[in-house]
Amino acid sequence: MHKLCLLGATGSIGTSTLAVLREQPDRFQLTAVTAHRNVEQMRTICEEFQPEVAVMVDEQAARDLAEVLKGRATQVLSGAQAVADIAAASNSDTVMAAIVGGAGLVPTFAAVTAGKRVLLANKEALVMSGQLFIDAAASSGAQILPVDSEHNAIFQCLPAEVQQQLGHCDLSAAGIHKILLTGSGGPFRELPLAELAAQTPAAACAHPNWDMGQKISVDSATMMNKGLEYIEARWLFNCNEAQLDVVLHPQSVIHSMVSYKDGSVLAQMGQPDMRTPIAHCLSFPERIESGVAPLDFLSIGQLNFAAADSARYPCLELAMQACWQGQWATTTLNAANEVAVAAYLAGQIKFTGIASVCRAALEQIQQGNNAVALNSIAAILSLDEQARAIARERIKQVEAC
Repeated sequence: MHKLCLLGATGSIGTSTLAVLREQPDRFQLTAVTAHRNVEQMRTICEEFQPEVAVMVDEQAARDLAEVLKGRATQVLSGAQAVADIAAASNSDTVMAAIVGGAGLVPTFAAVTAGKRVLLANKEALVMSGQLFIDAAASSGAQILPVDSEHNAIFQCLPAEVQQQLGHCDLSAAGIHKILLTGSGGPFRELPLAELAAQTPAAACAHPNWDMGQKISVDSATMMNKGLEYIEARWLFNCNEAQLDVVLHPQSVIHSMVSYKDGSVLAQMGQPDMRTPIAHCLSFPERIESGVAPLDFLSIGQLNFAAADSARYPCLELAMQACWQGQWATTTLNAANEVAVAAYLAGQIKFTGIASVCRAALEQIQQGNNAVALNSIAAILSLDEQARAIARERIKQVEAC
């Protein structure tokens, strides 16, 4: 029985993970859970799964949770450091890294350095720390399994020897020509470009295929999410630029593909339901019931594919460029995007302003000679804060206009 620590238990990935655990009560023991401040949802989780430890980042939320769980066996802790500590603690062998955004870097990195089996749903950890993350996993012996549906699909289409060498694999030696990362194109895929600026947060969050949180839904609408996945794929699969492409696939049935030198293309297909990749990672190399029905090919209809237009998706273009510029660029881009998306959701900037804020942050960091090598988590976090400050200042300028 695997002992699981679930980072980000109240988010969409956390909720889907708990659904899979309910399907497999004899295989997994939930020993630790973390969340930011959702007391009611955490109370329900703790009452059902009875973990040893629950951590709330918000201190008042931790006090409230401790009060409602009084008399139960679950210990309640508080603070960001406690989240990192529990990720590395010996009461779990597997960590589901499902905290959204840059906040997931430190606890995910802690799990990696502790040599855990890390189910990586937090793409920002690799986007922000890249080579440091890969080297830490190699040093500690941590096993990294990708949960994002696209990276999980790629992983499933790779030879076994490549699966065992994530971060250090040689795609060409394995007969691989190219990795094809698919994306739906989001809710504005066919919208006239002139109408993009006026799109509301509600419209941006209305993804046609996936049920996700607000931040990821907006990232899907801008395709920044695909850009961050592109960066993550670069590190997971040790790609060069010629070995990695993005393809629009509106139906979200093919989750990604691997093209081989002999002309074969292997594709992983399934319902657009995160329980499938979560179950795959939880049980790898076995296959277990996830609660997701198999595809009905007779009801699918057409499968369409197209190139991603840089005029429609400037955030994707920025991310693909940043991927090959260096760690400073990907760290800066992720930080600026988080600030910009929050501002958009708060009604402070227009939809098209997200890309403008990100571009401005990248330009200012580069012009300020801050585009330096990042050889520690502390240095990464320092640059992350600089980029956030620049993005906030840019948003103030937009508001003043």
